[in-house]
Amino acid sequence: MWTRRNLLTSAVTALSAATAVTAGGAAAAAATGMPARVGSGARGSGGGDIAAALAALPGLRIIEEREGAEPGYRFFVLGLRQPIDHTGRTPGTFEQRLTLLHTSRDRPTVLFSTGYAATLSPRRSEPAVLLGANQLQVEHRYFGDSVPPGTGFAHLTVRQAADDHHRVVRLFRGLYPGGWVSTGSSKGGMVSVYHRRFHPHDVDGTVAYSAPDNVDDRDDSAYLRFLETVGTPDIREALRDVQRQALALRTELVARYADRASADGTGFRIVGSADRAFEAAVLRAPFMFWQRGNPGDAAGIPGPAASADALYTWLDRVTGLNLYTDAVARDFIPYFYQLGTEMGYFDVATDYLAGLLRYPGVTEPRSFVPRDIPMRFDRDAMPDIDHWVRRHGSGTLFVNGGQDPAVAEHFRPGPRDSRLLWAPEANHGVALSDLTEPDRTEALEMLAQWGGVTALPGAGARGIG
Repeated sequence: MWTRRNLLTSAVTALSAATAVTAGGAAAAAATGMPARVGSGARGSGGGDIAAALAALPGLRIIEEREGAEPGYRFFVLGLRQPIDHTGRTPGTFEQRLTLLHTSRDRPTVLFSTGYAATLSPRRSEPAVLLGANQLQVEHRYFGDSVPPGTGFAHLTVRQAADDHHRVVRLFRGLYPGGWVSTGSSKGGMVSVYHRRFHPHDVDGTVAYSAPDNVDDRDDSAYLRFLETVGTPDIREALRDVQRQALALRTELVARYADRASADGTGFRIVGSADRAFEAAVLRAPFMFWQRGNPGDAAGIPGPAASADALYTWLDRVTGLNLYTDAVARDFIPYFYQLGTEMGYFDVATDYLAGLLRYPGVTEPRSFVPRDIPMRFDRDAMPDIDHWVRRHGSGTLFVNGGQDPAVAEHFRPGPRDSRLLWAPEANHGVALSDLTEPDRTEALEMLAQWGGVTALPGAGARGIG
């Protein structure tokens, strides 16, 4: 349904973009009368040092305060004691990693998730920049340092993660009484929607960027149809040709792949072999090309006379070959477990590669989860989320790029204070600033309303998509 390399990097990459434009908020603030950077952040309104206020919250500890935050902000790495099982049927707790960018208790608060490990750098998401807000990031359970004890992933479900977010909001709402907006991109956007489904009143609004909605995991026709029509016929054929070329030179390219992994001190025990990993990467190449690329990148697709070196370099750049090695793949076992038990995945076309493939189903989530970890797909999980969004959801803004295959299946919100907006030329890294007028104006008005502000100081910001 969405590709691994770009989902792993999307939050970090676009958060950097949001930070890069923060300086532009000062000019916007002069026009709106609302400061882009509010106060020193040392003492929140209502009195008292923010560190002391954090230390007083039950179950929360300050792991460290880090340098490097923008002027007007303080950056904290926090640990929150959470139940392993929010139903209470399984005892025990684990510490969930949080980060906080604090500016003032008078400002709105953005609840941010990547859907993976936390980004341990003081960068603001697009909504946080636009609102001049505090930002509270929640690391997803079973990722990074937020791993419950024991083996297996029995308590890695969308409901358990939503309950984690619910406890975080309840804990911090008293500290930050202003407007709350949740946000995330790709899997982070999905996590934000899942949280709203089970706890719809925790936040005032949600901005979900590039969030897929795989309602029926057995039907991948939308993804296949997208890849058959995106771009031009010449670009699509060039991508098919480069797949054929890479598979025809499989022996040479796989040997190079295996040698590189060995030199890096890693291997392919999780996926099974360098050959299997290579085939999976080749099969995903068109999807991943469009997810982060655009028609202008077609000039870089190797042609019929390309060398093995050129093919390997291009494939590595587009698919991130190191991501299939054990050194990286082990950190994303829980991601593929989620895909294979609740969230679903996409299929790829193979008819034009007849005679070149060796491993049926190699792109399925099961290929990236050790066999001793049981997986059973819950076919009710995503239809339940989809039904809530269509019939009962409110206060949600979905922002998608028109050239992003990940949202070939996308959320369709109902009419209750929710919108689906498209940036026609954007891909998986879409931001509010990519929207056309009047869509961008409408999105900013919704965000300001949810944040409880009359104007947005960072109206020129790029986003987290």
